[in-house]
Amino acid sequence: MLTGKTILLGVTGGIAAYKAAYLASALHKLHAAVEVVMTEHATRFIAPLTFEQLTGRRVMVDTFDRNFSHQVEHIALAERTDLVLVAPATANVCAKLACGLADDMLTTTVLACRCPKLVAPAMNTAMFENPVTQDNLERLRAYGWEVIAPASGHLACGAVGPGKLPEPDLLVQYVLRAVAMPHDLAGGRVLVTAGPTQEALDPVRYLTNHSTGKMGYALARAAMLRGAEVTLISGPTALEPPPFVEVVPVRSAQDMFQAVTSRSQDCDLIFKAAAVADYTPASVSEDKVKKGEGELSIPLKRTQDILQYLGEHRRPGQVICGFSMETRDMLENSRAKLARKKVDMICANNLKVEGAGFGTDTNVLTLITAQGEEALPLMSKEEAADRILDRALVLLEEQNFR
Repeated sequence: MLTGKTILLGVTGGIAAYKAAYLASALHKLHAAVEVVMTEHATRFIAPLTFEQLTGRRVMVDTFDRNFSHQVEHIALAERTDLVLVAPATANVCAKLACGLADDMLTTTVLACRCPKLVAPAMNTAMFENPVTQDNLERLRAYGWEVIAPASGHLACGAVGPGKLPEPDLLVQYVLRAVAMPHDLAGGRVLVTAGPTQEALDPVRYLTNHSTGKMGYALARAAMLRGAEVTLISGPTALEPPPFVEVVPVRSAQDMFQAVTSRSQDCDLIFKAAAVADYTPASVSEDKVKKGEGELSIPLKRTQDILQYLGEHRRPGQVICGFSMETRDMLENSRAKLARKKVDMICANNLKVEGAGFGTDTNVLTLITAQGEEALPLMSKEEAADRILDRALVLLEEQNFR
């Protein structure tokens, strides 16, 4: 996801410097060009050779190193850098960055960078909470830096509290959010529903379906990476929620109806990817229904149609996308659903097509709008999510020109 991107990883002199090695490796595996710049103190904690082996690139420490090319190295590096991430960032380096001091290779290079900048403070709890440090971090925010909050826990110095460097996997997510995708959804609000619903029969049993939520979660993550403010309303799943997304857990169709309708008016794009139950038990037993002789009949009643409600109560300029999983007559049924629900797009697939069913990591979709249909080939759900967002953005632009 980071092919063609140059990440400047600044490593400063704290015990958490060892985590930066895992971070550099993870970024390299995502095909980023990782340029590591270390302070002199950082080399006391971890050797530059470690980063050179992990990234395949020479580590820079000394501003006056004569082994580099004839270029002014820190300026050349600053010009080709797409993102700066200083992790870990000591209190000393945070102070220098906030004040514009440039007395080593790291601070000199960063001062020349015009790209997005992230800083991950890591230090003793008392040092982190000191008003001077907090003022410096606030000044960095004012200058456009994103300050990544430290984790809390038991620190190497013996203190317990905030000051730990977040785990490398989380830091990678910050990098991906910043530069992995064009931010063509920046400023937009996106609502996604995902997963199944569970309709209670009694305190033990419920009716549900085979949805795993993968398509909806992929949509939420893709919209986040493209700069949107995302709300994910999710039925019960086993998936890890995407980072930087507001997750609203729900269980029943009625729960989802209330969660969606209470938020829909604030959203620019709505994607109804959840597999919501069409029917729910007419009554729910307060006690477990005991097994008896003979057959058991369960009266059912219709649930409220969320997609139809959204289509009938839409605000001007809003784009609404529904999903349709069929086993036969996919196009005919989905075209009818598009008109009946008064929405802008239906993403249709056929459960019987290989790679398009529940629980898979792939999908085979046809995007249906009033203008026609676009059949997508077999692709990952992440790729499908981006194709859906591309089409939805076109629809959104068309809405705004009306």
